[in-house]
Amino acid sequence: MENKKTLKIGRSDFGLIVKNNHYFVDKTMLIYDFYNNANDIVLFSRPKRFGKTLNLSMVEHFFDIQKLGSKELFSEFEIAKKQEFCNEHQNKYPVINISLKSVKGTNWEKCLDKFKSQISKLYQNNDFLMSSDKLSKVDKQIFERIVLKTANEAEYKESLESLSSYLEKHFYQKVIILVDEYDTPIINAFNNTNNPIKSEDKENKTYYEKTIEFMQGFLGDAYKENSALLKGMLTGVMRVGKESIFSEWNNFKVFDITSTYFSDKFGFTNEEVNRILDYYDLNEQQSEIQKWYNGYKFGNVESIYNPWSIVNYIEYNSDGFKPYWVNSGDYSLIKSRIIEYGVKETVQDLIEGKAIDKELKDNFVFQDFETNNELIWTLLTDNGYLTQIEKGKYGNYELKIPNNEVKIVFTDIIMTWLNGVVKLKRELLIKTAENLINNEIQEFSTGFKKIIGDTLSYYDTAKKTDKNSKQEIVTPENIYHVYTLGLLAILCDDYMIKSNRESGNGRYDIALIPYDKSKYGVVIEIKSIEKQKKNENEKDFKNRVNNELDNALKQIERNKYFKELIDNKIELDKIINIPIVFAGKEPYIHKITND
Repeated sequence: MENKKTLKIGRSDFGLIVKNNHYFVDKTMLIYDFYNNANDIVLFSRPKRFGKTLNLSMVEHFFDIQKLGSKELFSEFEIAKKQEFCNEHQNKYPVINISLKSVKGTNWEKCLDKFKSQISKLYQNNDFLMSSDKLSKVDKQIFERIVLKTANEAEYKESLESLSSYLEKHFYQKVIILVDEYDTPIINAFNNTNNPIKSEDKENKTYYEKTIEFMQGFLGDAYKENSALLKGMLTGVMRVGKESIFSEWNNFKVFDITSTYFSDKFGFTNEEVNRILDYYDLNEQQSEIQKWYNGYKFGNVESIYNPWSIVNYIEYNSDGFKPYWVNSGDYSLIKSRIIEYGVKETVQDLIEGKAIDKELKDNFVFQDFETNNELIWTLLTDNGYLTQIEKGKYGNYELKIPNNEVKIVFTDIIMTWLNGVVKLKRELLIKTAENLINNEIQEFSTGFKKIIGDTLSYYDTAKKTDKNSKQEIVTPENIYHVYTLGLLAILCDDYMIKSNRESGNGRYDIALIPYDKSKYGVVIEIKSIEKQKKNENEKDFKNRVNNELDNALKQIERNKYFKELIDNKIELDKIINIPIVFAGKEPYIHKITND
């Protein structure tokens, strides 16, 4: 890569990146669209590491009256073509840019200390105001207390509005206020709400309630009817409910992942990725890069790539494809919620590549988690673990896992459930799966029986009916199907795991299609029969099991369920047809002998 621009991973300072000739994906038209948007205050919600912080830095460098030397940084980018706009607005306004990503703690006192530190740093960056003859003595006293972290909570709550007022007085210009990761303190407070608050609290407010109350003042005073405000931009992951933070804000608009406006301004578009791959001579890897890091849809723009993963892959491409974005953050909240809410069947559908039809809440209120489990799908989508693919029924959205990288998260969730909730040993699962794909069916049968015996309970296999219609909605066979899929999820890196798909003359239950065509493919047909009855002799029971195994195997062969594997270039002699018959929770793969 001689004479090529280098990548700067993990830094979100626009000036540093451009001045040092690092590669920059041009998002500068965000500046123009933001300024000319009808709403004075805009909120962009996108997953972590999708370019929000860098975009805010870019906006700051363009407008900030204190960064006159940054004008040349934009000369090679799209915004420079808007000459009249640049002449009128570039480096003409005071800009406040504060990030709340580090404002977190196990209780309110620790969180408030973090607020004080960030606000103190912000004020120190503007300490020239202490010498300004435009500020009053009282203004300077408040300024000094905030810098020294001796101000009271009310003064910190008003600090953004106060600083904007001081800047307007000094420069005789209204102010642009940028707030990055506004939702971090809120999310952290919710996760730690049950922790004790050390100080005496006569009102008995929780950590979460105290955080919301502070944010209502901190952001509300800065953005709501602030005479010093020109424009405002906030970024975050979640679309926290208006009634919690943004109540009664005027001229405010949220642009989330479903909005068509600004939809190409975060993440990398297909065209941008093609350009960067061409620049670094990596075009031959494009199809695999798509599978691993593409797949998001924001608004009406499809094929959005994860920028964090793209730049890491380009830098370290000799190491192959890895889950860079997944490994860069903590998804414990996601994992715990899915396991807690018991949506394993839906997770397995997602791992298979199926779409699910779900409502996405515009106004997310964390307390509602206690009563509305369906909020998990909004949480997953906002955080980038699912993506919308199209509008579904009744205003819902069709959601799916975007790519291979994120699929690892859901596979890990299944594994966590198996290992943690049902205490299944990972080694047994891996060994049993390997027995299957190596055509070691006797060993597979032994391991499979052990796994099922350790994981399935009578309640799991009981029939479930709709309370209103009395229709049977979940049969034991459904449960066996889901459990078997869950156990095979560990193979998803090497196999396409498909379920209930049309092939030949019908629908198979499960098919494993290897990416490596030299490996075995597998077709599984699952049947269920009643367990041995009290008055049933052993011979009759064995005959029932053996007959059902025969029926299942004949069904595979008669309907040619293996056709899809053949269509995927798997030779017929490399296809394993497996019948599995459950009698109660006992699985049978081989016929029972009378020995």
